[in-house]
Amino acid sequence: MPSAATQEDVSTDQIVGVTRTLAHHSAALRYDDLPNYAVQAAKQFMLDTLAVAWAGSNAPGCVQAHALLADEAGRPDSTVWAYGNRLPAGSSAFLNSMFAAALDFDSLGRDSPVHVNIVVLPAALALAERAHASGKEFLTALVLGCDLMCRMGASCEAPGNPHRGWFYTSVHGVFGAAAAGARLLRLDAAATQHALGIAYGQAAGTQQAVIEPSLTKRMQSAFAARAGVFAAQLAASGISAPRAVIDGQFGLYRMYQEGDTARLLSGLGQRFENGNLSIKKFPSCGCNHTAIEGALRLAREHDLRAEEIEGIEVNISPFMDRLVGGCFDPSGDPQVAAQFSIRYSIACAIVRRRLGLAELDEAIVRDPLIGRLVEKVKVIVDRANSGKRGPIMLRIRSRRHGELACRVEHVPGSEHAPLSAQDITDKCRDCFVRGTRPLNERQCELLMERVAGIENVTDMGAFFADIL
Repeated sequence: MPSAATQEDVSTDQIVGVTRTLAHHSAALRYDDLPNYAVQAAKQFMLDTLAVAWAGSNAPGCVQAHALLADEAGRPDSTVWAYGNRLPAGSSAFLNSMFAAALDFDSLGRDSPVHVNIVVLPAALALAERAHASGKEFLTALVLGCDLMCRMGASCEAPGNPHRGWFYTSVHGVFGAAAAGARLLRLDAAATQHALGIAYGQAAGTQQAVIEPSLTKRMQSAFAARAGVFAAQLAASGISAPRAVIDGQFGLYRMYQEGDTARLLSGLGQRFENGNLSIKKFPSCGCNHTAIEGALRLAREHDLRAEEIEGIEVNISPFMDRLVGGCFDPSGDPQVAAQFSIRYSIACAIVRRRLGLAELDEAIVRDPLIGRLVEKVKVIVDRANSGKRGPIMLRIRSRRHGELACRVEHVPGSEHAPLSAQDITDKCRDCFVRGTRPLNERQCELLMERVAGIENVTDMGAFFADIL
């Protein structure tokens, strides 16, 4: 990998050149440069992200964060999704990103564990409203930011490059949000490079908030979205920043996670990665999804009852174990504990025959029947399994059936096990009728139509007109 070379082996021009290349690409990209698949993916994942944010708008922590920022108020630049009030672009980006992350129901990267749209979309839409950009300008920025974030996440994924525990979504997301913001503020290449440099100064995020389930987890993407907006605004004001923020002596790849610049830049401008994502079937950490699918298959096929189950074993990878293999403890933040527990996921799927938004309610998370079954789940770590979200092997010992087994290779919603168009539409509708301000049928249809035809919108400042 290029970043493995010593600082002396690489010239200053080469090091600065990585960020310069990204900046020139960002400043030069136009809507007419986008292939149809990139535009369609942007719309699909925008709708999915808006939907899960709507449902998450009244999740624990979100109401409190909204009250805090609404009390501070400021310029009414951008819409707070589901609530309808307008706040400064950075505040709206923060809240909307938090809402979208809250239920862990948002799209997920296929080649790397990054949640792209919950960072880039809130930042891009907030600044598009503020700048009164056209729908085409907005789509260009959205595709640009998501493509960059996907590339950055994938550039750090390689055999023998152990994950250090940074939260990629926020560390890489701030660059995607800043690039999208710079494009919407019409910054030239030099100013865009400064925006990326300012973004690097705010790059942060750790998986500690996952292994210690807490509401902070759903705020890490929000910090990145707000920081990306701020970075673009500061660069627009003439603030300078370091230029070698990717491959410099103390750049991203040396300080956070070793990365491959060739993979980052390969096909830049010709191939767009913003569609290289999966829509989630379950509102839970992606590391739980294969286990949930396996538990549902066995429970439905054999009509399993919790009382008859004597023991459960699930074999998972070390990566999965780190995020969801810990003990299930709902005493602190029940919802987050449920979202990041493979034990709860399996037990809930068997008892409830589903794992949807209702299964994140505190009363269900604390259901004694589920709790007793959780205690029967044993997690076995397969050191030879290098997967991020699968495969898993699930074994259940039942008094009626003896030992039952199920192996699940692929995450539902991935390219190997895609959801149907109807599944996706049903998910969106189910989400839009939830949250702090549920949409009625007319509002839901209008929002879906507006996303579908967003390239025809002349002023993104009025995007939510007649909806909120």
